[in-house]
Amino acid sequence: MKLQQLRYIWEVAHHDLNVSATAQVLYTSQPGISKQIRLLEDELGVEIFARSGKHLTRVTPAGEAILKVSGEILRKVESIKQVAQEFSNENKGSLSIATTHTQARYALPGIIQDFITQFPDVSLHMHQGTPTQIAEMAANGTVDFAIATEAMDHFNDLIMMPCYRWNRSILVPKTHPLAQRAKPTLEEVATFPLVTYVFGFTGRSRLDEAFKDKGLTPKVVFTAADADVIKTYVRLGLGVGIVASMAIDPEKDSDLVAIDASHLFNDSVTRIGFRKGTFLRGFMCDFVARFAPHLDKATIEKATQCHSKSELEEMFSGIELPSR
Repeated sequence: MKLQQLRYIWEVAHHDLNVSATAQVLYTSQPGISKQIRLLEDELGVEIFARSGKHLTRVTPAGEAILKVSGEILRKVESIKQVAQEFSNENKGSLSIATTHTQARYALPGIIQDFITQFPDVSLHMHQGTPTQIAEMAANGTVDFAIATEAMDHFNDLIMMPCYRWNRSILVPKTHPLAQRAKPTLEEVATFPLVTYVFGFTGRSRLDEAFKDKGLTPKVVFTAADADVIKTYVRLGLGVGIVASMAIDPEKDSDLVAIDASHLFNDSVTRIGFRKGTFLRGFMCDFVARFAPHLDKATIEKATQCHSKSELEEMFSGIELPSR
């Protein structure tokens, strides 16, 4: 069994069983990958992939178990490389982050700019996706950090640490009836069509909970993952916008009226996390501390020692999170 063979089956499984695409990513030949997979299967005495002719069709039950262990081995190998790099050149390497549009557009630019200035030899990569996709990328080792608000609790292999609290604002054109209301009620808001985030994005669950608790069924006429897209359709008169307050630019959005909605909805908490067992290099801890100053290296190390999510939550229960 060779490490290269484990990498081949892992990559093939994560490229929709497309051996040709995998070969391009790994800069090798398709026949070479196919041959190594067959050699590994022959050695193990089981099929990792089911086939129809020359095409791979699915991962077998045995293959699922083998891939899980292979992923763990490959991540350990990557951690060994990270340890070596930390000692050979502590300020050089790469950092990959998965996050949502709202974080990428409004929360991270200044932090990333300062980070790159401090660590010019670190290559930084950002991936955007749904909260579930973000968590999956961190869980399978595609990225170093996941930053999101929703869908983090379903991944037990992630250490998720709270960063800050945030709430929402209502956006309407200046001529809208709500524009004159400093503190509209949820009942008033529910009488108008709404334009807001796609379910599962940017604290949408808090919004839905608030209406449900009041026995209200809002008419959501348009959803998007991008706050700027939501604003566009508010300007078109499609409905009342509800977005994260951090996504409002006083200058660029001066044609709209922003109404603080923190009296209507509970705060949401954005978290940053990484896979258990990940070796965090110095510049990685620096990035986390820039994003959430209360998460210094000692606090991060303490978080990695927690044995359960409840223990992790208890650790941070006494910390007053900043608001954005």
